[in-house]
Amino acid sequence: MPLNTPQTLLIVDDNEMNREILRLNFLDRFTIVESSNGLEALNYVKEHNDEICAVLLDKVMPVMDAIEFLHEVRNLNLLKSVPIFIVTAQADAISNFVNDDLGITDVIEKPFNAAFLKKRVSSQVELFLTRRSLEYTNLKQRVIIEKKTRDFAELNVKVITTLALAIEFRSGEVGEHVQNIRSLTRAILRKMREIGYEGCADFSDEKIELISYASILHDVGKIAISDLILNKPGKLTPEEYEVIKTHSKKGAEIISKINIDESNPIMRYAYDICLHHHERYDGKGYPDGLKGDEISIEAQVVGLADVYDALTQERCYKRAFSKEEAINMMVTGQCGSFNPKLLAVFVSIIGKLDFEKNTEEDQKALKTLAQSLI
Repeated sequence: MPLNTPQTLLIVDDNEMNREILRLNFLDRFTIVESSNGLEALNYVKEHNDEICAVLLDKVMPVMDAIEFLHEVRNLNLLKSVPIFIVTAQADAISNFVNDDLGITDVIEKPFNAAFLKKRVSSQVELFLTRRSLEYTNLKQRVIIEKKTRDFAELNVKVITTLALAIEFRSGEVGEHVQNIRSLTRAILRKMREIGYEGCADFSDEKIELISYASILHDVGKIAISDLILNKPGKLTPEEYEVIKTHSKKGAEIISKINIDESNPIMRYAYDICLHHHERYDGKGYPDGLKGDEISIEAQVVGLADVYDALTQERCYKRAFSKEEAINMMVTGQCGSFNPKLLAVFVSIIGKLDFEKNTEEDQKALKTLAQSLI
């Protein structure tokens, strides 16, 4: 929206002759509006605040005097930065109000020198308009920068998603795994927040979306694994399994080369998730053998989601297990040990989840996530 330049000089005086003298002095420079008392002027300001470039104000008036008028204006946050001059025969009595919270620019003593008054008012109006123009320019630039930042953040999220999908396609899958991991992670974290799970009660929507999107990079390290091992249809040899296990550290190394500082929270979470989503609660996971709460909440959640989805999806080396079979295998420890409390949360919600892709919720989540990165 273009900036409208204020052109109105508001003259407030109960004496008609004084108003006329002032009007004639400024008629060639401003649009003049006159009020006979503070209340009348206040009502005008409420309707035309953005049109006013200066106020000439008599001190003593009926109904509402100058000081009362100024108190009301400040309480209503009107005439912000607009130069306000008190024109009065009692200059000594109110000179101490200049530069205080009432926002008086100057006190002009009657009888005044017309040339001086005109120059003084005009210079202050020019200064006000210059500042206002700069503020508008800065605001306009901020809006442009924020839009570009928001667009870039959304692009980053889409690039991350594309990278994760590309890795999954390379291993012969069709993109469902990373989307399911994201949905599972989001659902589990929301439930943990809802029940006041230790450490999760204050999780914001933004934090949950950040972790959920970071989760799709959990297997990014597989890009460094040979296709012969990654897509082997049969059981891996012990040596091949050791190679597969390196994807955790390799993924963390890749993320660390991108950016994991405070300005990129997705990558901070992704680093931890890549490195530790194969750790197990009993300390028998990899690569660091972390145990119990040494494993971050996000890595525990993604590790659990990863195992469940891998069990229920068909792979080149296995059939897809049913939900019931998968849950039973996890509860009985056939896939390593999980935090019992976390596993209970998961079991309580798994029957209610729907893995529809490109839902309206995912689109809203994308916007929320991008906004949190600004």
